[in-house]
Amino acid sequence: MRIGPYELKNNLIVAPMAGVTDRPFRMLCKRMGAGMAVSEMVASNSLLYGSEKTKRRANHEGEVDPISVQIVGADPKMLAEAAKYNVDHGAQIIDINMGCPAKKICNVMAGSALLQNEPLVAKLLEAVVGAVNAPVTLKIRTGWDTHNRNAVRIAQIAEASGIQALAIHGRTRACAYTGDAEYDTIRAVKASVTIPIIANGDITTPEKARYVLQYSGADAVMIGRAAQGRPWLFREIEHFLQTGEHMPSPEVSEIHRVLLAHVVELYDFYGEHTGLRIARKHISWYTKGLAGSAHFRHQMNQLESVAEQHAAVDEFFAEQAARGLQLRYLDNVSLEGLAA
Repeated sequence: MRIGPYELKNNLIVAPMAGVTDRPFRMLCKRMGAGMAVSEMVASNSLLYGSEKTKRRANHEGEVDPISVQIVGADPKMLAEAAKYNVDHGAQIIDINMGCPAKKICNVMAGSALLQNEPLVAKLLEAVVGAVNAPVTLKIRTGWDTHNRNAVRIAQIAEASGIQALAIHGRTRACAYTGDAEYDTIRAVKASVTIPIIANGDITTPEKARYVLQYSGADAVMIGRAAQGRPWLFREIEHFLQTGEHMPSPEVSEIHRVLLAHVVELYDFYGEHTGLRIARKHISWYTKGLAGSAHFRHQMNQLESVAEQHAAVDEFFAEQAARGLQLRYLDNVSLEGLAA
């Protein structure tokens, strides 16, 4: 998988997710096997450039190449300026958001709302491609509703505008995140253009990744929500695509180590006050499905210090380890009983 001059180590990409794909999460997913990670979107409004949030989103210190930054907006000049700003601050690939279905984005005719205005799409893409000496990619949906799936036309506009890769979420704007993603439109887009196509939507397992790649003909898959609390999903998919076999699931001890390292990076990146609060959702995702996790999450969300949060995580995983030993002991006892 190549985007401009950048050869990715594989065809597994972390989807941009607002409030999730910050630098600590991107770096973690790359360590766990992702070939590329796209940043959470940065608004094109130049008035935001001085904000702490924007500075953090433009912080790529220590991140493995290539560095892809997503921008969002509906004004060609402002979007071009945002692209230049981010390239000047370390972005190696600029990604344009025309896929976000959030009302606050669509209400200003940005994100997936732009799919209704194909002439404006062309102006925006041409403005950004012409503004930077870096590859520009685009993320879209299949259309704005099920009666208006125009992804093929948008893809053709993108290719003509100089876009170097196109990611498609297999839902319309109107679908938001409901219902099942469909891959027929992605397959049609792949057949209509020559630029790399990245399939996105409901890719939750190694088998689903292989199916989507084979069915759609896409060059890569993009994974978002399924990687929340499961960053090792990327190494599992890569191993399965290469061998046809499953890696063993991570042991609870590894989940504990990964979680702790992640939250420490969040504390360092955001500062303890904000990092503590952002860590809560990640801890909830990591522990979902483990014994007693619902009660633990409720208690953990009440804690107001890093030390308390850290201690609560350690205690929870110590209980998981004790449960594991108890289960193994009971299994052995039952087996001995059967043998007797």
